[in-house]
Amino acid sequence: MEHKVIIVVGDASETVDTLYPYYRLIEGGYKPVVAGQEVKRYQMVLHEVKPGWTITKEWEGYSIQSDICFKDIKPEEYLGIFLSGGRAPEYIRYDTDLLRITRHFFETNKPVASVCHGVEIPAAAGCVKGRRMATVPKCQFDLEVCGGIFVNEACVVDGNLVSGRTYHDHGHYMGAWMNLLDKSKLQAEGR
Repeated sequence: MEHKVIIVVGDASETVDTLYPYYRLIEGGYKPVVAGQEVKRYQMVLHEVKPGWTITKEWEGYSIQSDICFKDIKPEEYLGIFLSGGRAPEYIRYDTDLLRITRHFFETNKPVASVCHGVEIPAAAGCVKGRRMATVPKCQFDLEVCGGIFVNEACVVDGNLVSGRTYHDHGHYMGAWMNLLDKSKLQAEGR
């Protein structure tokens, strides 16, 4: 049985936010499925606060090919979803198919992971009310205005939802999300 997991991307998704979970999923025996608004090659970016700066600097990163577009996703065929950071969530959060997909994972209690600006997607989908989440501090407002609870920690687990602030937290929250996926996989296999 193939266990597929969605990785949500768009142009300006953060490179490390996207590629680290992509390869962790393969390593864990899952099939990462890269999803965007259309099937195409997306340009990712690198984000870092440069020494002496108070705001994020952006550089061009690697690109990634999507496997499927949001409108063609049947979320019941997927075990989990990863909401990558970068600037992409600022505009893809308006995609009605992405909102439909995101709601499915919350309503069915399937594993959801979010990092950095990824919070903007479940916030727009109406899925964060009363939920504790980590995100980059500049997205605290986006989370709280939609009823979520900001937690400034490297790993926050709230039921099926696992989150981190930035790619610097991958080593802290990714293991917790992979554990949720492993439990869901065993349940899907009837074990």
